Amino acid sequence: MLSGQDISASLSGAWRLMLGKADGLRLLDLSADGFWNSFFAIVVALPAMAVGWVGVAGEIGDPDAVASRLSMVLRLAVVDLGTWVLPLCGLAFLGRRVGIGDRFVHYVVASNWASAIVAWIMLPAALVRLVAPATDQFAVLLSLALFLLTMVFTWRMTNAAVGKGAAIATAVFVGMFVGSLAVLFALQALLGITVAE
Repeated sequence: MLSGQDISASLSGAWRLMLGKADGLRLLDLSADGFWNSFFAIVVALPAMAVGWVGVAGEIGDPDAVASRLSMVLRLAVVDLGTWVLPLCGLAFLGRRVGIGDRFVHYVVASNWASAIVAWIMLPAALVRLVAPATDQFAVLLSLALFLLTMVFTWRMTNAAVGKGAAIATAVFVGMFVGSLAVLFALQALLGITVAE
């Protein structure tokens, strides 16, 4: 279990990287323990992610069946957690081939903590969907705006963490984005999740 000070330092470091400041790496623990501890960021992100799961489950699950909604929340959790972790596993195998083998740990640690921040940035849109479903179009626009903002932050984090120039950072960013989408769609299909249009 990480201390509050460790978590705060890691989030601060990731935030600096998301602002494009490479000195954020100095706040991250890039040791072997730091690598594995960075997955604690999932726990930090869980409350914000759970709001999104509950909101989506209410929209696509049976609103009158508690068990059905709970099942949907659990399936959405599996999808999101798989989408978080599995692309990183893929990068572990491809890192050397794409020229970032020596920066793989830097990227994973930074990415994990940045993903926790992204989850909290996306929370307002999830809350709007949850508490005011009648404002669905506003929630969609807010989600899109926040998503685009987080993509900018994520690219900056990738560029700063990889430290190999914009071209390689963009290749890693696009590869991880495409990999995440592939995992997302595969897990949704596997778990029988159909999102309404």
